Amino acid sequence: MPSVRSFALLAAAALLSSAAAHPHDGHDHEVNRALPDTWFQPRDHPVYNLFPRDDSFPEIGSEEWAAGLPTDSKYDVNNLPKEWLDALDAAVAAGKIPDIPTTTLDGNPVYPNNLDPMSPEICSSTYKCPDPDLIWDAPDGTFAASFDDGPTEGSPLLYDFLQQNNIAVTHFMIGLNILYGPELFKRAFYELQGDIAVHTWSHPYLTTLTNKELLAEFGYTLEIIRRSTNGRLAKFMRPPYGDGDKRVAAIAKHVFGLTVVIWNQDTEDWSIGQEGGTTRDKVNQDLEKWITGSKSPGLVILEHELTNDTSGAFMQAYPLIQQNGWNFVSLARMDGGSAYLNADGPTGDVKPASVAQFNADTSAGGESSSSSAAGSATSSTPAKPTSSAGSGVNSRGPGTESSSKTSSSAGSSQTGSGASQDPNSAASVSRSGLLTGLSALVAALVL
Repeated sequence: MPSVRSFALLAAAALLSSAAAHPHDGHDHEVNRALPDTWFQPRDHPVYNLFPRDDSFPEIGSEEWAAGLPTDSKYDVNNLPKEWLDALDAAVAAGKIPDIPTTTLDGNPVYPNNLDPMSPEICSSTYKCPDPDLIWDAPDGTFAASFDDGPTEGSPLLYDFLQQNNIAVTHFMIGLNILYGPELFKRAFYELQGDIAVHTWSHPYLTTLTNKELLAEFGYTLEIIRRSTNGRLAKFMRPPYGDGDKRVAAIAKHVFGLTVVIWNQDTEDWSIGQEGGTTRDKVNQDLEKWITGSKSPGLVILEHELTNDTSGAFMQAYPLIQQNGWNFVSLARMDGGSAYLNADGPTGDVKPASVAQFNADTSAGGESSSSSAAGSATSSTPAKPTSSAGSGVNSRGPGTESSSKTSSSAGSSQTGSGASQDPNSAASVSRSGLLTGLSALVAALVL
């Protein structure tokens, strides 16, 4: 299980990132645009009544921005926003949420009474049950790029490389890591125009959680992303460790409008350097094998922005992706759509409207701080967590993924506005041979 990094290490990584040569044009990050007429989900989907659509948003990283959000992995499930609880009750009453018992951890999650995780009623993604409602593969010939667990002290190296090559990826982010790494979040979204997706609030095994706990893990992560992106509601969710089943997917879909994404290849890069874990050489070899292999189906590879090794493995492999003719896109855009339920993308328009408000009185422990996401806050800046946010133990069995760790403080990397050009356009991906060569050289030297 990756250890919790210190404040000093995160701050040093962020300072290194800010010291790198990043072009900035001095524009403000805050982008307020109108929503398109057509949304991904029907306008009567419950998700549109669960979050406010404000005219303005508090400064990312401010006390007002953090108001009402849990400061660790503990939250009061009996004090969640009423709109979330009502939506769950309605979905259960409509028969949309299957009555599947929670699991316990014994290496992998185990269902009680010897229930079969591969049965069609449960269909556990941990055990690779091929649920057709989940995303496993990319279209033929497509390399759907994504990274989990950000933002962390391992993010700046990756972000530098993405910027140097003018490419965007999907970042499946942990809510607590956003809370304690707001500057790195701003760089990923505003400067790099990356796509932000849900990786839960505290990185638990989801099948071990009750329905209300799942509400908290999804809802709080959606809320902090919404506050940090001028109102965007993320469309995609990747369960930590790949741990999900029909119940987990149903709550994600029918309450929050989320689509669950798994993967078809796993680097296990999170375990580099750990006892019994993989090695950097093994990750490099696996990436080369997959990239030079069949293009049917396309690749959805599990990778992480955790350390220089996890980021560096992708950086070393990127020239191979180009040389082998892959259509490199951010995972959230591989179907030609957007990463968000209510906007075309990181620069798509977002329009305010009158809907139910997130009540900041529903913070963990019931501490009152604000009446809405844009209201005045009385809570203090959240203290850094002292232990891993993940609630489960690491497993090397099927469907495993990195254990979470929560960034201890905001990074101090400099931010700037994103380029107007689509980082995943054909012109952007087809960079000059010189740039690709230099990037590979830098990766080889530094990593």
